[in-house]
Amino acid sequence: MDAAMTGGVATEPAVLDAMELASDPELEVGFAESAHQILAGLVSAGAALGWVEPPSRDEVAELLGHVVSAVQAGDAALRAAYLEGRLVGLGYWLRYARPTHRPHADLEKIAVDAAAHGRGVGRALAAALIADAREVGIEVLTLDARGDNANALHLYRSLGFTEYGRLPGFVAVGERRYDKVFYMLDFRREG
Repeated sequence: MDAAMTGGVATEPAVLDAMELASDPELEVGFAESAHQILAGLVSAGAALGWVEPPSRDEVAELLGHVVSAVQAGDAALRAAYLEGRLVGLGYWLRYARPTHRPHADLEKIAVDAAAHGRGVGRALAAALIADAREVGIEVLTLDARGDNANALHLYRSLGFTEYGRLPGFVAVGERRYDKVFYMLDFRREG
């Protein structure tokens, strides 16, 4: 891992791709457990990650298995962020399965451990995933976010995403309702 160092302390996250993760047996072994801890902790605190209740270890392992299989097939990118040797965030995109949508992908999750918020981890993960999408020729990278997730929406806008739609009151968390906001980054408009 080659994060920038200041006085022996990592100041920027080391962001690894799935192949780098798989090539280090020590990292690979702890990845699923650490990812579960991050996701469950965030959902417990009310984060908008698609679960109402914290996911189980098995749910997270199944999700990661699906993403890794898609990476191996060339249909996804997975990134993991480390600070001081500890997993502090992860994110991935998946190519759309429908044949007419195959040139495009959906940024499905970016999750950063609450203890690492404000340290540039989410931006580093998103930037790496955007670069991965651009590199493999994805034409449009989409995402959706809960409308009250102001920090995430600000991050996505700052990275060039634009809003292309909104479903008012679509996300149900118990009795509460939130807008579902759709964003896109159109690589076809570049160059």
